[in-house]
Amino acid sequence: MKPKILTTLPGYTAALFRADLLAGITVATVALPLSIAIAIASGAPPATGLTTAIIGGFLISALGGSRVQIGGPTGAFIVVVYGVIAEYGHDGLVLATLMAGIIMMIAGVFKAGSLVKHIPEAVISGFTIGIAIIIATSQLRDLFGLSVTDLPADFLPKIAALWSARDTFDPRALAIGAVALTVIVGLRRLLPRFPGLIVAMALCSAAVAMLDLPVDTLQSRFGVLPNTLPWPQIPEITLQRMIELLPSALVIAFLAGVESLLSASVADRMIGGNTRPNAEVIANGVANTGAALFAGLPVTGAIARTATNVHAGGRTPVAGMVHALVILLVMLLAAPLAGFLAMPALAGLLLVTAWNMSEPQHWHRHLAARRSDQVLLVITLVLTVLTDLTLAIGVGVALGLALRLRRRHVPEAEWHDPER
Repeated sequence: MKPKILTTLPGYTAALFRADLLAGITVATVALPLSIAIAIASGAPPATGLTTAIIGGFLISALGGSRVQIGGPTGAFIVVVYGVIAEYGHDGLVLATLMAGIIMMIAGVFKAGSLVKHIPEAVISGFTIGIAIIIATSQLRDLFGLSVTDLPADFLPKIAALWSARDTFDPRALAIGAVALTVIVGLRRLLPRFPGLIVAMALCSAAVAMLDLPVDTLQSRFGVLPNTLPWPQIPEITLQRMIELLPSALVIAFLAGVESLLSASVADRMIGGNTRPNAEVIANGVANTGAALFAGLPVTGAIARTATNVHAGGRTPVAGMVHALVILLVMLLAAPLAGFLAMPALAGLLLVTAWNMSEPQHWHRHLAARRSDQVLLVITLVLTVLTDLTLAIGVGVALGLALRLRRRHVPEAEWHDPER
């Protein structure tokens, strides 16, 4: 459970620092707009996304069991965060995140990190694709410039509300969102190491400002971003509140653990590393506790940002710590500039995020899988979209473990005639 930084710093060279510094700056350019967009989609103030990336990202890199993991807010949390804020307010989310952090630290101490490998892949794919669908539909309002005051959280009522507002469609908003989406995808394919997210957001937001387009921006909807971190504070804690928020805290802890360990596993394959899973779980627990004390969002290892770090040359946890410090520096010096970000452009960014979350490169594998795995994936997906993550994860994991036992030909229990 020893943090990876303690084994990478001995023998650390100036050349390694230069590589980590460049990688950290590169990842920060990706994380900046993404953190803001995820916070907005979650129903939280935009600044909470930056706070989460700074506090949570730094702690995951400093204490984690992976050499190259990058932590921050991710799309996987959007659904559960939105639901918690809608029902319990932002204070409820902070307490749920704090509880999730403590749960993860306890799980890491008892070496539960290795248990993630027993979760069926079909379950993980099902709720990931389900979350991607929910994220994509939640961005249609800003992408099409629709006038919907209160967008319902539930999927079917949300679709009905968007359809009812179709007469308010604004082609200028769609044009801005389409340009952002095209630039992001185009630069990612042509120049994968180029900071395409920043370029897309800057181009679209500059066009909105210079042409004086009547399109919502970050500042027009949320006001000016703060240029400092909030002071840490402990949320109000009562037994009744903790009991109410326990299911949400368990879901946050589960998602954080699964996504972080999956991200670390992907990174290991890229660099030939060997993540310490229990150290990673403990680090995620500390990071979520820290983010909660600063009123931030849940935090976990981010697969896309971790891959960007590896491609940019990051090889030690220093790169992730640099990424967090760069975001802090930008927040301190250039927060007002973020107010010009166009909402349709951020919607385009989140549509790309949702598409990547669904992992279309693996769809053919799902279609070629066993029929039972396909059914499990679809059940988890439908429950995720139409009900909630707690039920989807519970049912999916239970069915998946039952299928695994059945495939191992576990003998049936021996029953005796009851004597009564």
